[in-house]
Amino acid sequence: MPNTKPSPAKARKPSGENKAAGQGNTQLEKYFTDSLKDIYWAEKALTKALPKMQKAATTEELKTAIENHLGQTEEHISRLEQVFEIIGKKAQAKKCDAMEGLLKEGDSIVEETEDGSMTRDAGIIMAAQKVEHYEIATYGGLVTLAQTMGFNDAADILHQTLEEEKQTDAGLSEIAENDINWEAEMEGGSEKE
Repeated sequence: MPNTKPSPAKARKPSGENKAAGQGNTQLEKYFTDSLKDIYWAEKALTKALPKMQKAATTEELKTAIENHLGQTEEHISRLEQVFEIIGKKAQAKKCDAMEGLLKEGDSIVEETEDGSMTRDAGIIMAAQKVEHYEIATYGGLVTLAQTMGFNDAADILHQTLEEEKQTDAGLSEIAENDINWEAEMEGGSEKE
């Protein structure tokens, strides 16, 4: 039997067109809006967590990377507010259990590692990358959903954030691989075991 479902490329509206805000209330649009609320909460929570991570970090390189990401995160919040406006919804946050868990895990890593150690920096990087991977997955899905529903301007804004999250993840990998992980391996035993 031939496949009668249009391919994603055919189902998508041309990039010059945009669906009118508030035009429909499909289940998918409700899910999309709910997911926006979720990542909006997550980004706002991250603006509170990043300064703590920065303070706990040992190396200037990691402290600077975290500071830069804090600035990006504030821009991501602003972009999400633009997306809410495009789809005709009020910007609202809904508690994101996944981000809350990831941030709690990050706090635990700081508590369980020695202050001033490369092991702590390695742990902070790993915790930050878990956050980045969650954001990459979320923004990637949101871009696709926005395109599917014809919210092409929103998709473009979300795609910009997605690319920045990928760059942050790659930057964290580079910092870890350029000495921190090796230096952490060379550290002696810890009193916090």
